[in-house]
Amino acid sequence: MGGAHKVTTSAASASSSSSSTRRSFLSGFWSSVRRLGLLELILLGIGASIGAGIFVVTGTVARDAGPGVTISFVLAGAACVLNALCYAELASRFPAVVGGAYLYTYAAFNELTAFLVFTQLMLDYHIGAASIARSLASYFVSLLELFPFLKGHFPSWIGHGGKEFFGGIVSINILAPILLIILTIILCYGVKESSAFNSFMTSLKVLIVIFVVLVGAFEVDVSNWTPFAPNGFKAVVTGATVVFFAYVGFDAVANSAEESKRPQRDLPIGILASLVVCVILYVGVCLVITGMVPYQQLGEDAPLAEAFTAKGLKFVSILISIGAVAGLTTTLLVGLYVQSRLYLGLGRDGLLPKIFANVHPTRHTPIHSQVWVGTVAGILAGLFNVHELSHILSVGTLTGYSVVSACVITLRWKDKATNRTPLRCISSWLEGVISLIIVACGGFAAGLCYRFGASYIYLLVAVVIAILAAAALHFRQAYADPAGFSCPGVPIIPVASVFFNIFLFAQLHEEAWYRFVILSLISVVIYAIYGQYNAVPVSSEHSVVYHGVPSEAA
Repeated sequence: MGGAHKVTTSAASASSSSSSTRRSFLSGFWSSVRRLGLLELILLGIGASIGAGIFVVTGTVARDAGPGVTISFVLAGAACVLNALCYAELASRFPAVVGGAYLYTYAAFNELTAFLVFTQLMLDYHIGAASIARSLASYFVSLLELFPFLKGHFPSWIGHGGKEFFGGIVSINILAPILLIILTIILCYGVKESSAFNSFMTSLKVLIVIFVVLVGAFEVDVSNWTPFAPNGFKAVVTGATVVFFAYVGFDAVANSAEESKRPQRDLPIGILASLVVCVILYVGVCLVITGMVPYQQLGEDAPLAEAFTAKGLKFVSILISIGAVAGLTTTLLVGLYVQSRLYLGLGRDGLLPKIFANVHPTRHTPIHSQVWVGTVAGILAGLFNVHELSHILSVGTLTGYSVVSACVITLRWKDKATNRTPLRCISSWLEGVISLIIVACGGFAAGLCYRFGASYIYLLVAVVIAILAAAALHFRQAYADPAGFSCPGVPIIPVASVFFNIFLFAQLHEEAWYRFVILSLISVVIYAIYGQYNAVPVSSEHSVVYHGVPSEAA
């Protein structure tokens, strides 16, 4: 049953006395457990984003883009701002509950589409968490080996990589699961406690990055910035498609709705502020390392530390190692936090077993969901070389971002029956959805043309088709202004977000496309067998969960 239908039915039932009683009870309950203020939300978003990107990706991309990697981060940040504006509006529209992209898709489209988005996101999250845990274990051991009496005493199966068996298919690592267990315990213990830990670690790594930038600024040789884009602007744009994923994480703020003290005000500010801080930090680091060392000499594993070591600043390299441990820890912590909240939303709606919806009576944390998330990540990190799966990542993130941008448009639509006559064969709502699909297809086609070096004529045709579809969305639909934060330029900004996300989707490895199709088919089968029969029926409860959606959206 479609989410929009449930919203309409729920709105009708909201006038009943039982619904009002339940709403007041739930509102009072959640207000009593809300722990996160604005600063904590901003630190949550920064903690989810600033990790391996600032300590590793900068050097990798700079080898191709040169000092122009700075522009790559600016372009990627600008693209992420489009996504962040869409997330900010929906976070303000749905301030009561967790769910993020899943919740927004559920309300704007239907259960099946929401479930598809959930499964794509969760595979990214599970593999990503396991991969980050292994990187964290390696950095942690490297930090310990700074003490001379410990250097060389850690076998590979403890932290560095893993002990491989069966040709590398199985790779045993002990430290990564232990670190995941510790972080899972912190998250299960309570939102306030885990937020305090995240705030401390995030503040530590931000201070270290700022210190590194300030110290490095005195070692910059501006001649290293010439030429600024040695391999041309195309290499800079290609770099933007890579570093785009260094910003992924601001959506974690949207998934903390139930723990936010003032969600309708703080969630949009937290999303946008955390993204802006990340852009500033990335740009500062890029300018410093490309100015300190010629881009050709930057390492790919630890470029920041190597740049300072080359200048004889060994003590700064030690601080960078500490910052890397803090950065990966917070990224992993917030990632596990977000995953559990998504499982919580699915459990409440009946698309997953109800055990995932259980919340601890005193800690107010989804303890079963949290333990499940930690267990899955621990098994992957402890037994497999998950870094080999990195080329199939980011599919879920780009899919989720695209759908969220589309949700902003569909939830803004008003009934235009009195304003214009829809096409004879389809409804006004379906016409709009088809236009959105055409925009997405145009973005994918343009991405393929760019990736494989096709004639610019074909790329131009794809862009023009997408523009025509965007024009149809602009002129043939009417849009309501939502309460709370409003994404500017609707439908243009959300359309641009969809187009660019799918453009990046086309840059991914072919195996990532296969993974998208196969996982989508598996998700449809699971929904057909289990989800549609166990989904929570229409009731007054949904008037609480999905409040704030205008009836015109139906």
